[in-house]
Amino acid sequence: MKENNLFFRNMLRAVVLLLIQVLVLNNLYLGGFVCPVLYVLFVLMMPTDTNRLVMLLCAFASGLLVDISTNLIGIHAFCATLIAFCRITFADRMLSEGEKKEIATPCIHTVTPQVYLRQLFFVLGIYNLIYFVITIFDWRQTGRILLSALFSTVATWLLALLYQALFLRKKEM
Repeated sequence: MKENNLFFRNMLRAVVLLLIQVLVLNNLYLGGFVCPVLYVLFVLMMPTDTNRLVMLLCAFASGLLVDISTNLIGIHAFCATLIAFCRITFADRMLSEGEKKEIATPCIHTVTPQVYLRQLFFVLGIYNLIYFVITIFDWRQTGRILLSALFSTVATWLLALLYQALFLRKKEM
């Protein structure tokens, strides 16, 4: 019963975050420097014991849905899959502080806040850096790439914390 409830919450989270991304965040114009990508929070909040292939496929599918809505076929799918790979490879170790333990919903309420905030910022930074390198793809624009990645990372990081503060309860974890 508990696993079904967790699965339902994760699917609901995916739908809500994808709708916020497609209907609101993709339509914001913030000077071309800030592109928040809140939908990736779905991948980052999947249980730590999720099958690796399932996590990669969910990341790819969610990125592809955002790509379809923005006519950027492949860019979000690649970046989302990359962060799922990063999470599988090393981010879960950061969350559990070297210990092998299962976390049902990695978030600010279930992980040491300093560790979670650092991991979240790091993974979002990877996503945004790769996204802007691919979309701008001009090394003469290195400053713009770095600024856009930094501003987008900070904006997404703050939105992720706001989302968790508004929609997650400590006792539900």
